[in-house]
Amino acid sequence: MLLEDIIQPDGVLCNASARSKKHCLEILSELLVRGRPEIASELIFACLNDRERLGCTGLDRGAAFPHCRVEGLEESHAALIKLSDPIEFDAADGELVNLVFGMIVPTELGDEHRADIKMITQVLADEGLRSRLRSAQSSKELYASLISGSALVRPEPSVAAQGT
Repeated sequence: MLLEDIIQPDGVLCNASARSKKHCLEILSELLVRGRPEIASELIFACLNDRERLGCTGLDRGAAFPHCRVEGLEESHAALIKLSDPIEFDAADGELVNLVFGMIVPTELGDEHRADIKMITQVLADEGLRSRLRSAQSSKELYASLISGSALVRPEPSVAAQGT
């Protein structure tokens, strides 16, 4: 699946202000529900919080990937926030986070959903793309940078082939 199939322009927010990780997850829930209005943002927020309790989704180098399974979904759906000021996200490297890519997936994961998750982690691992995302000054520019930059990220072998 292409990145633009799981994230739409209205699912991107540039220069958002979040007081904390919890507040960031609230904002992320609101963005994610834009693409799936049949699902309550409170449900998404609760699922994201439950997932964070299992283990922090802060990656490294100032990026986080909060994601969770949500009842009633058939396809993956994503959102991206660039924070105006970085926040503590309990990342393993101790860095504050200012790029937050959220994703909701169905409760029953198929290979395509695992591939979507893998694609996002590859996108966030690309230093050049993270830099371009951080340089964006508007939500429109952030989305354009994400979509154009993701095409440059070379995919690794499929998740199914790796047995994960």
